[in-house]
Amino acid sequence: MTDRVVLAGASGFIGQALRRSFESRGATVITIGRSGADARWGDTAAIRRAVDGAQLVVNLAGKSVNCRYDAANRREIFRSRLGTTREVADAIAGCELPPPVWLNASTATIYRHAEDRPMTESTGEIGEGFSVNVATSWEEAFFERDLPGTRRVALRMAIVLGDGSALRPILALARWGLGGPQLDGRWPATTARLAAGTYHRFRARGGRQRFSWVHLDDVVAIVHFLRDHPEIDGLVNVVAPGATDNRTLMRTVRRAVGRPFGLPAFRWMLELGTAVLRTETELVLKSRWVAPERLEQAGYSFLYRDHGPAIRAIVAASKR
Repeated sequence: MTDRVVLAGASGFIGQALRRSFESRGATVITIGRSGADARWGDTAAIRRAVDGAQLVVNLAGKSVNCRYDAANRREIFRSRLGTTREVADAIAGCELPPPVWLNASTATIYRHAEDRPMTESTGEIGEGFSVNVATSWEEAFFERDLPGTRRVALRMAIVLGDGSALRPILALARWGLGGPQLDGRWPATTARLAAGTYHRFRARGGRQRFSWVHLDDVVAIVHFLRDHPEIDGLVNVVAPGATDNRTLMRTVRRAVGRPFGLPAFRWMLELGTAVLRTETELVLKSRWVAPERLEQAGYSFLYRDHGPAIRAIVAASKR
């Protein structure tokens, strides 16, 4: 029987890599999306037909958080995650042959700002603010339905590195001589941002905010690994063991692109720059220190454990 995989969010950076991997193994990939997909969001009957009898469902759908957290974007970030997750759950609940495995995207941003120790699935502490509220609500939506025939895993993904990922603008900055550390500092808060939970509080100094990451190739391999390990369900940190910090990351990036020096970016520069680019300083200033406790306990062997080889491989691939 041909392997049938249902992939929501297939047009994104991770989704495209997963689709190539599944199809290279001979699987039939059925996509769910807003347009150009086999089944469209809002057509629950079509989604139910897609997942009924499928061997695996992977849902990566959700608006990118690389945007300004204004009211409209905050609503869409929530809607695009909770609504799609609940629609997949409704479809699975109505199946005659429910898929045995459903992997759903989540985020390692769910943990608190951490400079003291890594956050694991068993000992990690949940943070606060808008991004954390999105993450906790997303996971609640994922697990709220009773689906006894389907094993569910929430993928708490760190920042995914690859050719075309969030690393691309960082590489560009380094090539332009702007590849120094991103330095936190004091910045005035507004009542509106405090109420919305989008204000970043000054904590890490000297570019020492931790940076947890995972290579795209490992994300793909981890999806296959989790599918093949029926003893794993619930929450899984999808993150490389070798967390670094912002200052070290930027030094590695400069070396990879052949730039010995890079100007640092101070908080006031970042605030002005992100306002122009319509994104948020939290994305580079929050200290994310996350460890893959469950994956390592289960015996997963990382393709990229440390950020140096991962970045050098991505830069080399981008030159081909």
